[in-house]
Amino acid sequence: AISPQPHALKCRTGPLDIVFVIDSSRSVRPFEFETMRRFMMDIIGSLDVGPNATRVGVIQYSSQVQNIFSLKTFFTRADMEKAINSIVPLAQGTMTGLAIQYVMNVAFTTQEGARPLHKKIPRVAIIVTDGRPQDRVTEVATQARNAGIEIYAVGIQRADMNSLRAMASPPLEEHVFLVESFELIQQFGKQFQDKLCGVNTSTDLCNGVDHGCEFKCVSTEGSYRCVCPEGQQLQADGKACSKCGAGHVDLVMVIDGSKSVRPQNFELVKQFVNRIVDLLEVSPHGTRVGLVQYSSRVRTEFPLNKYHSADEIKKAVMEVEYMEKGTMTGLALKHMVEHSFSELEGARPLSHNVPRIGLVFTDGRSQDDISEWARRAKESGIVMFAVGVGKAVEEELRAIASEPVEQHFSYSADFTTMTHLEGKGETEIRSPCECEALVQFQTNTVAILQSLTEKNILWGDAWACRGAGQPGDRLHTGKGGMDT
Repeated sequence: AISPQPHALKCRTGPLDIVFVIDSSRSVRPFEFETMRRFMMDIIGSLDVGPNATRVGVIQYSSQVQNIFSLKTFFTRADMEKAINSIVPLAQGTMTGLAIQYVMNVAFTTQEGARPLHKKIPRVAIIVTDGRPQDRVTEVATQARNAGIEIYAVGIQRADMNSLRAMASPPLEEHVFLVESFELIQQFGKQFQDKLCGVNTSTDLCNGVDHGCEFKCVSTEGSYRCVCPEGQQLQADGKACSKCGAGHVDLVMVIDGSKSVRPQNFELVKQFVNRIVDLLEVSPHGTRVGLVQYSSRVRTEFPLNKYHSADEIKKAVMEVEYMEKGTMTGLALKHMVEHSFSELEGARPLSHNVPRIGLVFTDGRSQDDISEWARRAKESGIVMFAVGVGKAVEEELRAIASEPVEQHFSYSADFTTMTHLEGKGETEIRSPCECEALVQFQTNTVAILQSLTEKNILWGDAWACRGAGQPGDRLHTGKGGMDT
């Protein structure tokens, strides 16, 4: 049996309701699970537990969720330690979303021992996982946080950082922890205790471990990470460095083919797409480009893995047939998230640190809701640009665009002086190579928009093609209406 370290200090904070959510999937080896037991008991050993003090619950999960003990079961550390020592790992899949759902709907109910919300006792979930979830976590984690649960996400070794960030409460730098190995979780436990108990620590883990960083080790709260010099990025092992590629991205352009665009202007949209392609280094190992058109339905014109040269892409773009009909931008965003950026359609794995960029081009108000799928796109790691023309609704463009919004959308109400994408890549990203790639993409896109605007190719004189005497007949207005 494992016991907590005897020198653990007691928190001097008020009472908490804490539930540990422990990954016991098949990827967690026996000795690693023992380390997770120690981590839990070290934390519990630092808490003032009791019916009127801090209450603790533990669940484990894999393909299912198992309650080890609830918040009302034990009120002494000895009883909790005995129960933790008796846990038998489930050794199946990794359904983290299911576990968070259980935490929200069961573990933190008053029936299971959580104090009523009006007593204002913090509800804290500590999720410890070593892998990528096999189900969706973003939506259910948002619901849990909105229900008043503070979530700490602790990832070990193979854990997916995007998933950890999707689970955790803000500010993320205080709630997301990535521990490089199970061996380090022992040392990490003390720093996590300090964070949970509100103690400021200046412990430098880089000085106390064999970090193996090729260039430099940087200590963070309760953990450490390796960094590389400018122009280089971390390899998959998280320690070695390699040179950045030439601004390579996975780019999916989503173009509005609704009735309001009209055939002559749809040809200009295709020219706009090809001007962007001209400035990209397209190849299987360089930039990949996919194209989606939408109106009342969505059609993949070609996926990311279809063409491997700029000439092939430009030829395919010019052969795209105009769809007409409505403007279902939300449906198009859903398609982009679920299909266009899948590895099946040619997107490179997130672990490769190749930026995923979605560029949405629209000329009118969407006839469906865009908010949910715009949010999901950004939460999944896609950097979103929005280009709007005419009576495209600025509010919708801003909802689509990534932060900082002003650098990720282009909009003009009168078509004659398009505003353009500004800035130099302040988007929050994990890799310096991603930053270089995004800066290059933004710079190229700005140049294209400015060029087209100055030459009145798009959208000044072009809209005169509709004929004189029709200044009000440019786009439909009103959500849910028909294109005109």
